[in-house]
Amino acid sequence: MTAGRKPIYVETVIRTDMDRLWLHTQHPELHRQWDVRFTDIHYHPRQKEDGTQTFTYRTQIGFGLRISGTGETRTKISAIRNERLSTLSFGSEQPQSLISRGAGYWKYTRLHEFDEEGEPPTIRFATRYDYRTRFGWAGLLFDRWLFRPVFGYATAWSFDLLRIWLEAGIPPRILIRQAVVHYACAAALAGLWIGQGLLPKLLFPGTGELAVMQAAGWIPGGWGPALLALLGILEIAVGTVSPFLHRSRVYYRLQALLLLLLAVSGAAGNPALLASPYNPAALAAAMIVLCGAAHVTSRELPQAGRCRRKPGARGGGRA
Repeated sequence: MTAGRKPIYVETVIRTDMDRLWLHTQHPELHRQWDVRFTDIHYHPRQKEDGTQTFTYRTQIGFGLRISGTGETRTKISAIRNERLSTLSFGSEQPQSLISRGAGYWKYTRLHEFDEEGEPPTIRFATRYDYRTRFGWAGLLFDRWLFRPVFGYATAWSFDLLRIWLEAGIPPRILIRQAVVHYACAAALAGLWIGQGLLPKLLFPGTGELAVMQAAGWIPGGWGPALLALLGILEIAVGTVSPFLHRSRVYYRLQALLLLLLAVSGAAGNPALLASPYNPAALAAAMIVLCGAAHVTSRELPQAGRCRRKPGARGGGRA
């Protein structure tokens, strides 16, 4: 629809039956629960003989602003090929909406029937859509470098949210709440590691951090400043790689073990530290709790990377 711009494509594979997937994607009450791109979707009564379904949608974009639009969808069911297709067109007349008009489809393809062990069939669920933008070249650049990547990511994340809902039976509201807790804990851990390495060890080493660590027996005398700087670099490294390993349960276990060893060794080396303003045991305990929360919430965490982003591409999805 836009010259030189690739349409957004997302594909996933879900172990469920066709009718159940169709219901969760075509019924507005169910659709809006898993699709994070929309706040509300409302279907109008059918008035056209060709089966066209009109609808309105609304999306909250923050700061009290919302984008509303309208659309039409048509469906086609092929019993012979085990396929269903839902095409749609959409758009918004609001001048603040980046998207003016768009079109796309949802495609459902049954890959496998029930197997001998009674496992549910496998459905390939794919979408492809594109749209025109407002605001001239500024809108095109904003769409290319920010909006389109985020919108595509949100689509893939929503598809995996739907997959978990249908396969594991966990409602989207629970999964979204779990994801918020997980990302908050992971971000807090990363910030604490980086902050503890950067501020008292590299930027302001004379604030007493070295004396506290020497009193705890963590750093011997002589090479104190150099070892303090090295420790700061290591802590920053741990915090920097944390966002890339935030789904690794082993990584949280290793962090918790390291924090526990530091707290125990500090308290054993200098019990008076437990009553000091800088209490390494209290900080370690708080970070261990964050590790535990991030560890628990990493289960059944929606992940956009599980979806394929190109037709026929390898990686993502499941065969």
